[in-house]
Amino acid sequence: MLLGEVVDVSGAVGATRSRSAKAAAIAALLRAAGPGEVEPVAAWLAGEARQGRIGTGWRTLSGLDAAPAPTPTLTVTRVDATLDALAGTTGAGSTARRAELLAGLFGAATADEQRFLRRLLGGELRHGALEGVMLDAVAAAAQVPAPVVRRAFMLSGRLPETARLALDGGAEALRAVSLQVGRPVRPMLAAPAGSLDTALAGLGEDVTVEFKLDGARIQVHRDGDEVRVWTRTLREITAAVPELVAQVRALPCHAAVLDGETLTVADDGRPRPFQETMSRFGSDAGDTVLSPFFFDLLHLDGTDLLDEPLHVRLDALAGLLPGPLRMPGARRPTPEQAAEVLDAALGAGHEGVVVKALDSPYAAGRRGKAWQKVKPVHTLDLVVIGAEWGYGRRTGYLSNIHLGARDADGGEPIMVGKTFKGMTDELLAWQTATFPQYVRTEGGHAVLLRPELVVEIAVDGAQRSTRYPGGVALRFARVLRYRPDKTPAEADTIDAVRALLGGGA
Repeated sequence: MLLGEVVDVSGAVGATRSRSAKAAAIAALLRAAGPGEVEPVAAWLAGEARQGRIGTGWRTLSGLDAAPAPTPTLTVTRVDATLDALAGTTGAGSTARRAELLAGLFGAATADEQRFLRRLLGGELRHGALEGVMLDAVAAAAQVPAPVVRRAFMLSGRLPETARLALDGGAEALRAVSLQVGRPVRPMLAAPAGSLDTALAGLGEDVTVEFKLDGARIQVHRDGDEVRVWTRTLREITAAVPELVAQVRALPCHAAVLDGETLTVADDGRPRPFQETMSRFGSDAGDTVLSPFFFDLLHLDGTDLLDEPLHVRLDALAGLLPGPLRMPGARRPTPEQAAEVLDAALGAGHEGVVVKALDSPYAAGRRGKAWQKVKPVHTLDLVVIGAEWGYGRRTGYLSNIHLGARDADGGEPIMVGKTFKGMTDELLAWQTATFPQYVRTEGGHAVLLRPELVVEIAVDGAQRSTRYPGGVALRFARVLRYRPDKTPAEADTIDAVRALLGGGA
C-alpha cells in the first residue's frame, strides 16, 4: 500500500462531517491494507505514529527543506520502517543520523505526503478520525460487532493492535483479549452532574458517594513483588513513585489491579497544590510524598472483577486495603448523609464527590452515567490555542490565553473565550517559558499555539455570542491549573460548553 492512499483517505475524512462516511472510508482502507500494514495505517489515521513520540520536534520538521517527489512511490512499510529507525536512534551521532533519515523520507514524499508527515510527526494531524470513529471503522472492516472491538481496545489500550487482531482473527481473536496484570486498561470515567440531587435522582438509592480528590488518577498493578503504576493516559510512572510501590507491595495478596487517585497532602491533611502532585510524575520529583486513595479493584489473585457489580468490587477492596488507603465515602446513604459526604469533601479542600451506581460493572474507557461527578464550581478542561503578550505589570509575559473546546467531530478546537484571571506570577513565568515550544505562528502581540496543552478553567456559566465560531462564550473564566495528566482528546467538547447556557445565559 502506498502512503499516498492513506493521505487521500485522510483528506476525504477531513472533508466530511458525517461520522458514517468517515468510518466507511477508513474501513475500506483497512480492508485493503496488507500484512504488517494495518497497525501503522490505523495509528496514522488516529493521528499518531505507531511508535509514539519519536523525538522529531516541530522546529526540526519545519526546518526540513527537501524538494517533493513528483509522483507517489513511498510505501506504508517503508515509512513505518523509517519511523522505527528514528525511534531507535540515540547516542553519539544520533542527530546527524536522524537528520539523514528524515531527509531521505521527505525527499521521497510528494508535496501532499510531506504535509501529511509533518502534521503526523508534529502531533497536528486532526482530520476527524477520533477514537470512536476509528473503532467503528475497525468493526466495519473486520465485519465484527462494535462492542467486541471496543472491549478489546479498552483492555489492550492500543488501537493499532486492536485493529490488527480484528482484521487477522475476527471476533474470536478480539474476545480472547482479557485483562492482564501488568498491562494497563483504560480507566472508567465519570460524567458531570449538575448537582448532588440530580445525580441521586438519576441513579437511585443503590449508590456509593465518594470524595472526588484534587489529585491525579493512578492505576496500580501488582504481580508478586513486581508493582507498576500508570497515569490516566497509561503513561508508566513506576520509577517516580517508590512510596506508592512500597505500599501496594505490602498488601496481603499476590496479584491485584487497583484504581484510585494520589496526591500530596499538607501536615493538616489538606491537599497541596495539584502541580506539586504532578511534579512527582516528571524528572523534578522534589521531596513531596504522595498518598494513595483507592476506590476500585479490577483483579485479585487470579480473579478478574471487571464485570462484577461495583458493590462486589468494593467488598473485595475493603477486605484487601486498610481504611486509610481507601477513598472516603458512604454506601447507600440517605440524601442527608450524601450531603454530609459532599460537605466533608469540600471542607477538607477537595473538589466534590462522585456518585456511583452499585450495580455497575467497570466500563473501561467510557464516560457513562453510572459514575457521576458533582463539583459545586463549573469547571471545564479546555485547550490553549493562543496567548497574548501582557502589558503593565505583565509586560514581558505571555498572559491572556485563548481557550478552545474540543470539536466532537475531530476538527480544530473551537475558540470559546480568553482569560488572564487566576494567574500567579509563577504561572505567568511558566507560560512564558513553555508556550514557545508550541508556537504555530506569531505576530504582533499574540502567538497561536499548537493545541497540545490542557488547562482547567472555572467559569460562572456561558452566554450566546456571535464573536466566536461556536456561538457561545465563557462567562468570567479563570485559570485553576494546567492538566499535564490529560491530552487534548480528553478536553471538554463545544457541546459541554453550550450545556452551560441554561445556567449562565
